[in-house]
Amino acid sequence: MGSMLGDWPSFDPHNFSQLRPSDSSNPSKMSPATYRPTHSRALPPPDQVSATATTSSIGVSESSTSAQSSKSKSLPFRVGHGFDLHRLEPGYPLIIGGINIPHERGCEAHSDGDVLLHCVVDAILGALGLPDIGQIFPDSDPKWKGAASSVFIKEAVRLMHEAGYEIGNLDATLILQRPKLSPHKEAIRTNLSELLGADPAVVNLKAKTHEKVDSLGENRSIAAHTVILLMKK
Repeated sequence: MGSMLGDWPSFDPHNFSQLRPSDSSNPSKMSPATYRPTHSRALPPPDQVSATATTSSIGVSESSTSAQSSKSKSLPFRVGHGFDLHRLEPGYPLIIGGINIPHERGCEAHSDGDVLLHCVVDAILGALGLPDIGQIFPDSDPKWKGAASSVFIKEAVRLMHEAGYEIGNLDATLILQRPKLSPHKEAIRTNLSELLGADPAVVNLKAKTHEKVDSLGENRSIAAHTVILLMKK
């Protein structure tokens, strides 16, 4: 260690005379404990430091919020996810994607209970950073009683275009035990594409059973998931 550090003088912590520099004009000869760079400056009083820090912090926070706000308005694309679930009860029509599907049970809901269209609406609203379908079209409002869900889709599409976006692509998954949707999938997909004003090539629809597990698998409910990509026009 001596050969690496050179001859470093011994230091006695009880001998304060060692803290005085031997040559104040030459910082290299000053004790390490007392050396101060010539460019150092005095700090402001604590109350001024706090005030300065607070002002700076607020400034950064406000500018960051403004930056985020401006960026959110000009994003090249946005992604949204929608989910919906309805009970299946006797005596109701089963409407999926605007298509009436023959079945002994249908969706119990305030409107027509179209689980797919409700899900797609929520995906669009979510991508736009807007409230969900229940807040925009509350089931406490009697004017939506029995309303066709195409009304909700058209409003969501209007809001999308108003914000300057169009559909990049959409992927939806329906979950129900019965009935089998294979014979109806193309009609559902075509109608959904028309309601969205989108090319059918960018609208995908899948259907899954729930392997007879819980209410979905026992034909007591139906659910849907949707992921949507919106592109800036």
